[in-house]
Amino acid sequence: MEVKIVLSYERERKAKAVAEAISSDNTNVSSDLTVKTFRRKTRVILLIRCEKNVEDLIATIDALLMSIQITERFFNQDNKLII
Repeated sequence: MEVKIVLSYERERKAKAVAEAISSDNTNVSSDLTVKTFRRKTRVILLIRCEKNVEDLIATIDALLMSIQITERFFNQDNKLII
């Protein structure tokens, strides 16, 4: 099973922050699960390949989306990073 998720942002800075936050997940978790993240200007592209079962695929997507959501929450309305 393969999944491609494309996220679009208004600013490159926010896309970069999101991509960097989840880039540590760019790995072959096992021979059955691969996650790759790319950034193209204001878009973040996730490629997930899972040869296990649909439950593992859903759990991986859920974990990635949670990381993305946490990163997005650090940005205020002006797209400035708040630390």
